[in-house]
Amino acid sequence: MRPDSLPRLQGLKPHVAADAKLLVLGSFPGVASLQAQQYYGHPRNQLWRLLGESLGLPLAQADYESRLQLLLENQIGLWDVISETQRHGSLDSNIRDPQASDLLTLLAGLPALRTIAFNGGTAARIGLRQLGPVAAQYRILALPSSSPAYTLAYAGKLAAWATLSKEYADDFHGSSNE
Repeated sequence: MRPDSLPRLQGLKPHVAADAKLLVLGSFPGVASLQAQQYYGHPRNQLWRLLGESLGLPLAQADYESRLQLLLENQIGLWDVISETQRHGSLDSNIRDPQASDLLTLLAGLPALRTIAFNGGTAARIGLRQLGPVAAQYRILALPSSSPAYTLAYAGKLAAWATLSKEYADDFHGSSNE
């Protein structure tokens, strides 16, 4: 498809409270997520399982609204580094003419924020460029994508995502298994 024939897609609003200590940033929602208007709405996306197992939260077993509530209760926010784009399908490689999310304004309203975890290489590349020198104020983790399109074995993804628990468990209210 020609880029000029693709519709503009709007991303999801940030799901974050002012007391967030961890912010997980993806690139842009896939087709299933946009249709459902839910973060990580594709049934094969592993975000809920990875984040839940890493931080000892029952995210994978919960319904969507309960997942969002668990995140808020544990001072975890979600958003994407791209707020609007053109794309055919769900692959990051098909993103065209992206409009950056206003990460700096969001971060200015999160005084307790300590850690920013990027879900995938595209999110990290775009997000770090947006943050510039402000990134030095936070612990930054560039984690493997939870997308089913990223074919790293689940065990490899989990080992990387587990750094959330191992390195940053003190940031959260009893959300670690350690």
